[in-house]
Amino acid sequence: MNREDSPLSSAEAAKPAGATGRTRRLARALAIAAVAGFTALIGLGTFTFGYGGGAAYLSDNPAACANCHVMQGHFDGWQASSHHGVAVCNDCHLSPHPVGRWVVKADNGFFHSLAFTTNDFHEPIQIKPRNRRVTQAACLHCHAELVHSLLPAKEGGDMLNCVHCHTDVGHALR
Repeated sequence: MNREDSPLSSAEAAKPAGATGRTRRLARALAIAAVAGFTALIGLGTFTFGYGGGAAYLSDNPAACANCHVMQGHFDGWQASSHHGVAVCNDCHLSPHPVGRWVVKADNGFFHSLAFTTNDFHEPIQIKPRNRRVTQAACLHCHAELVHSLLPAKEGGDMLNCVHCHTDVGHALR
């Protein structure tokens, strides 16, 4: 039985000749474009991470935090602070929870990169409310035995942030 003798479904009969070939070519072109776009995005991200010294930000080295000029004053303040010998940036500015630590690091990394790349940040740099909650949790985590009697009677109750009174503990001379 040759092609001319084979029965065609009504859908196949309604297609103009060559429509299937055009559809396949279009699908293939879109797939190639998607792979090329994805590859370019990965390449650009890899280049940016390497050029910007991104691996340094995965460490606990406080010098990495001072890579941006707006952080130099904070770094200098930390070096003169009472916490210099006992805590690094990540101890106070990241969650003490192992998973939360990386979530906060990724969140801050993305938004800091965006702000510094677009030059859309307040100078001097200011802590955001969500990061203020992280630093408060870090204070309470490290100093739990000392502050347990100062905590609210019920979970989520009102209390002052530790840095309200202890403004220069982490960053002296600011």
